[in-house]
Parts: sequence; structure tokens; C-alpha cells
Amino acid sequence: MATDGKRSGPELTDAEVEALHEVELTVECLRRAHGKLVEFHHDVGHAMDHLATAESVLRESGHDDVADEIRDLYLPRGVIDEDRWSYDVLESFEADFLADLTDFEERARLEIADGRRHVAERRQERAWKDRAERE
Repeated sequence: MATDGKRSGPELTDAEVEALHEVELTVECLRRAHGKLVEFHHDVGHAMDHLATAESVLRESGHDDVADEIRDLYLPRGVIDEDRWSYDVLESFEADFLADLTDFEERARLEIADGRRHVAERRQERAWKDRAERE
């Protein structure tokens, strides 16, 4: 047992290992979601670039009313609630939800496993290595 009275490594209970693993998987899934939000942000930006090009081409070809609609209604519009642009959604996710759960995951690891990461995977690795040495 660790000198401060906290358990780590193989001394963790199966339930503690499972719980930490689930919390770590939560953060890993959220990091993947973050990547998808970054992709969403970039895709929206590229789409808006195409729309800006369409506005110019429409204006050049004499379709000012349609070009004005793009300029006035769609280019300045957010993706959520008219005012929230994709970068705002991304920043909110990063600063609030993702940061809070990442911090929680770190605190849980510190409290339960002395900060060790991937305790489930380390346990599995040890078991496989032990089995290989025995057989």
C-alpha cells in the first residue's frame, strides 16, 4: 500500500479499477467528440466560404436580390440560435463540459489511484505478461 494510505496499482479493488476505467473512457469519448466538433467548425467555415463565393457570383450575374439574401440572412447567421457560431459552440464545449470532466477524471485518479492512469489496462498487461511467463 502507498505510504499515504491510498491504494494504487494491483491493490485497487476490481470495482475501483472498473470505475476509473469508465471515467477514463468517458474523457476519451469526449476527446473524440471534441475532434468532431473541430471538424464541424471547419466544415461550417468551408460551407460559408462557398456561400460567400456564391454571393459574389450571383451579384456579378445580376441577381442582387438573391445575393442580398445570402449577405443579409445567411452569412452573418450563427449555427445555433442565430447568434452562436460554430467557433462559439466549440469554445463552450472546450471551456466548460470537456474541461470540467477532464478535471474530474484527474481528481478521481488522484484520490483513488494516486494519480495513476490506465489502471485497468496496466492490470490486464500484468496478467497477460504473468500468464506468458507461466506457460
